[in-house]
Amino acid sequence: DASPRKIKGYFDHIAKAHAPDKHTVVFEFKDYFAEWDYRFGYGYFSAIYPKEVVEAGANNWKNVTGTGPYQLTDFVSGNSNVYSKNPDYWDKDKIGGQDYKLPFVDKITYRTIKDEATFITALRTGKLDILESIRWQNVDSLKKSVPQLKWNRWLNMSGTFLSFRVDVDSPFKDVRVRRALNMAVNKEEIVKAYYNGNAELFAYPMHPDYIGYFQPLAEMPASVQELFKFDPAKAKKLLAEAGHAKGFTFKVQVCSCNPDHMDLLPLIAAYLEQVGVKMEIQTMEYGAFLSAMTSRSLAVGYMMNNGHTNPTTTIRKSFTTGQQWNPSGWSDAKYDAKMDEVYRTKAEEDRIKMLREMTIEILDAAPYIWLPTPYVYTAWWPWVKNYAGELRAGSVRPGPIYARMWVDQEMKKKMGH
Repeated sequence: DASPRKIKGYFDHIAKAHAPDKHTVVFEFKDYFAEWDYRFGYGYFSAIYPKEVVEAGANNWKNVTGTGPYQLTDFVSGNSNVYSKNPDYWDKDKIGGQDYKLPFVDKITYRTIKDEATFITALRTGKLDILESIRWQNVDSLKKSVPQLKWNRWLNMSGTFLSFRVDVDSPFKDVRVRRALNMAVNKEEIVKAYYNGNAELFAYPMHPDYIGYFQPLAEMPASVQELFKFDPAKAKKLLAEAGHAKGFTFKVQVCSCNPDHMDLLPLIAAYLEQVGVKMEIQTMEYGAFLSAMTSRSLAVGYMMNNGHTNPTTTIRKSFTTGQQWNPSGWSDAKYDAKMDEVYRTKAEEDRIKMLREMTIEILDAAPYIWLPTPYVYTAWWPWVKNYAGELRAGSVRPGPIYARMWVDQEMKKKMGH
C-alpha cells in the first residue's frame, strides 16, 4: 500500500473473491464495471504470478516464469535479454489448414542499445533483424542505404505533452495562463517543419483508432479548436489578464532517454519566449525522471508521453484524483464522479457520449500544452517471415507475435548476413 507505484482504486470494484475449487477463482463486483476485461485480461497489471515466483524472489530474473511462448534464460543488465522457447507453451497456429506448435523461433534476443545512432547502424548492418521504433528522421536514409528493408508506420499510442502542475502554487493554477501557453505554440508548424508531416496535430487524449470515442478537431467546440491555433497576440492578452503581462519563468524536466523530447523542447521554449515566458530546462536520466513523478517531486513543468491504453483508462489515469500517471496533479471531485459513472454504465453508446464530454472538458481546462502525436516506424529484414510490423497483443505483450515469426536462414545467408 505504501508503494509510490500503487494505482489508486485499481481493484476497488471488487466486493470479495473466493475459490470454489483449486482451479477456479470467483470475483464478485460491487457494481457493474465496464473495464473488467482490461483489469483482469489484457491490462498492464492483469498478469497472474505463481506464488512460487513471489516466494523464490521475483527480483531475481532467474525466478521469472509464466505461461507465455518464451522463458527468460539470460539477462545482462544494460546489454541484453535472452528468451528461449517454452516447450510447454499451449498455443498453436494454423497455416494452410494445418496446425503448427508454437513458438517457431527457438530464441529471441532483445538488445539494450540506448544510443540512437548505434541502434540505427545495427539495423543497417543486419546486426538486428527487427527495429520496432524508428523516428522519421532516420527513415529516408535507411530506405536509401538499405532498400531491402520492409516497413510499417503507426501513429504513436502515447500522447506527447508538456504538463503544468496545478496542485502547487504556480501561475498554472489560472486556466488563462494554461490556455495562453497553448496558443503561444505553433503546433501546425511543429507538424510541418519539425516532424516533416510525420505527425497528427490532434490525437490525444483520445486516439484516432478509438472509433466512436475519438472526435476530430474539426468537430470540437471552438474553445478547443482555439488551443490548436497559433495566436501569440491572444496569448499575451490572456497572460496580462492573469497578472503576468511581463511573463514569468518556470522549470521543465525532460528525460534524456527521449531524443524526440530533447529536440522538441527547445523549440517550444522559443515559442513561449515570444510571449515573455521563459523555461529552465532540466535534463534527467530515466530513473530520476520517473521517480520525480511517482514521488510527486516533479517540477511545475514536465515533458512526457503517456500511453492511451484504452478509451476509459486514458482519461482515468491522467486526469482523476491521486492517479500515478497524472503529472499535473489534476483533481476535480465532479470530474472524478463522472469517471465513476462511466465505469458503472453498461451501454457502450452511453459511455461513448460521457467520455466525449469528459474529453472536451479536460481539453478546455488545458492542464497540458497539447502537442502533436508523431508517427513511428518499424523496419525488419525480409528474412523475418510471418511478420508485418505488429507490436503488441495486449499491454506491452509481444510474445504471441514473436511466437508466430520465423527466420529464413538461407535467405539471410544469401543476403550476406
